[in-house]
Amino acid sequence: MDNPRIADRLDAFASLLELAETNPYMARAYRRAAETIRATAFPIAELVTSGRVRELRGIGPGIERRLRELVETGAIAELEELERELAPDLVGLGRYLGLSAKRSVELARALGVRTADQLREAAAAGRLPTVPGIGPKTEARLLEGLAREAEPRPRRGLLLSRAWDLVGAIAGALDGEAAGDARRWRDSCELLAVVCAARYPRSLLARFGALPQIVALVEQDERRAVGVTVEGVPVELVVAEPQRFGTALIRATGSPEYARALEPLPDAPDEEAVYRALGLPWCPPELREEPFGGEPPALVEPGDIRGDLHCHTTWSDGRASIQEMGRAARERGYEYLAICDHTPAVGAVRGLSPDDVRRQAEEIAAANELLAPFRVLRGIECDILPDGRLDLADDVLAELDWVQASVHGGQRMPRAEMTKRVEEALRNPYVHCLSHPKGRYINRRPENALDLERVFDVALEEGIALEVNGLPDRLDLRGELVRDALGAGVQVVCSTDAHSVRGLGNMVFSVATARRGWATAAGVVNTGSLRSILDRGVERSWGSPRSG
Repeated sequence: MDNPRIADRLDAFASLLELAETNPYMARAYRRAAETIRATAFPIAELVTSGRVRELRGIGPGIERRLRELVETGAIAELEELERELAPDLVGLGRYLGLSAKRSVELARALGVRTADQLREAAAAGRLPTVPGIGPKTEARLLEGLAREAEPRPRRGLLLSRAWDLVGAIAGALDGEAAGDARRWRDSCELLAVVCAARYPRSLLARFGALPQIVALVEQDERRAVGVTVEGVPVELVVAEPQRFGTALIRATGSPEYARALEPLPDAPDEEAVYRALGLPWCPPELREEPFGGEPPALVEPGDIRGDLHCHTTWSDGRASIQEMGRAARERGYEYLAICDHTPAVGAVRGLSPDDVRRQAEEIAAANELLAPFRVLRGIECDILPDGRLDLADDVLAELDWVQASVHGGQRMPRAEMTKRVEEALRNPYVHCLSHPKGRYINRRPENALDLERVFDVALEEGIALEVNGLPDRLDLRGELVRDALGAGVQVVCSTDAHSVRGLGNMVFSVATARRGWATAAGVVNTGSLRSILDRGVERSWGSPRSG
C-alpha cells in the first residue's frame, strides 16, 4: 500500500471514531498520523515492516499496531466493523441534512434502513413521521434537504488546510486538478471541486464514487457527480472533454460572480489559452473572487520568503527545541528564523519571564554556532496587557532582535478600548510587528472590534508591520484586510506561528492569504535579507526612523 492510501484509511478511521463519539483525542491522533504519512517521502509500508515507523513523530504503539495490520492484511478490522455499524454513507447523508451522527443512526434503526438510498426511499414513501421525535416541521426540513442534495455546499465551511487535504487527495487519485474555494485559498471553504479531463468519463466517475473519502453519491450525470464525505461535506467532480479542460477549470475555480463576468467562455484545453482567447492577462486563482479590470500585479511567491518571524519552541507551548526548529527552517532554504515564545500573561500556557528570556539566549547562541550562517533570531510574542502596556519591561525587549506584540485575553473589549490598548502597545519603541491583529479563530470566534484604520495610521507612523498569521484556523489578517493594510502603506509579515517543525509548512497558507490581498514581494517584510531584519530597530526600509 502506498502512503496516500494508508493515510486515507487512517483518516477514515479517525472520522468513524468521531462518529462513534469515542475519545476525541484518539481521533485527533489518527488524523495527525495521516498528515504525517502524507508528508513522508519514504514508503511507510517499509518503515512498518522494518519496525521503524514509530520513529515518525506522532506514531505511538496503538497506531503502529493498526498500521501493521493494514500493511499486512490490507484492512483494519475495527475500521470495517465501524463501517458496518455506523453505515458511513447514511451518516454522511444525515450530516449533510443537518443531523448528528447519533441521530442518523437512530433514524436508520427506527426505519429499518442501512444505506443512504434506503433512507431516501423511506422518506419519499412518507415513512419519516413514524420515527419518534419527527413531527411535520422536521419531516418538511429533511424532505427539503433531500430535494436540495445536488447543491455542492456544506453546512459550514472547512478550514483551508482540511479542504486542501480533501480535494488534493481526490484530485491526486483521479489525476485531476483541485478547484473551487480551495484553489482560491479561501480561509473557509464551502465549494469543493475537482476537475479532470477525459474523452470517456464513465471510468473516472466510477473511481470517484469508490474513493475512500466519498461515502455516498448525491448526484450524477454524464460528466459530473457530487459525492459526500462521512462528515457530510459535498465534493463536486467535473470530467471535461480534453479540449474543454481549461474552460471547465476556470468555471470551477472562480467565484460565481467572477466566472459569470467572463462568459461566454471559449473552449480551450488549458486556462492560459482561455485568457488569451478572451484578450485578458492571466489571473492567479487567489484573485478570482470578483471581476476586475487591468493586469494583476506580480504577487509574492512562497520562494520569495527568506525567513519565518514567528514560531514557538518547548520553552513555551511548542513541541520542538530551538535547534530542531532552526535546522528545519534552514532545510527550507531560509536565512533566518525568529523564536517568539509566549510571555506569562498569555495564561493558558507557560510564558517566559525575564530570566527565562536571558537563559533562552544562551540556547539560541549555541544553535547559531551549529547552524551558521543561518541565523536564529532572539524574539518574543509579548502579550499586550489590558491597559496597553507590554508583558515584559523595555530593558528586556531592547535585547531582542524581533518583538511581536499580541492580544490574547480580552478579545471582546469594546472597539474604543481595544483600539487604545493596541495603539499604546504599538507606540513602544521595541515592537516590530502586531501578531494576528483581529484575533479571530475561523468558525470558532469572530474578529475583535479593533479599528484597523486607526491601527494602520499608527503602524505607518511608528514603522510597525502587521502579521498574516499562517495557522489554518487563524489566517489573520484575512485577504481583504491585507489589501487594506497595503493600500494604507503598511507592510505585512508572512509568518507561520509554528508550534512544531511541521507547522513551518503553514507558510504556504500565509503567503496565499497575502496573495489574496494583492501583496507583492515588496509589501512583505520577510522577503528581505537577514541584514534588513536586523536593521529594523534603527530604520524601517519602508518608512522613517522609529520614534523613541
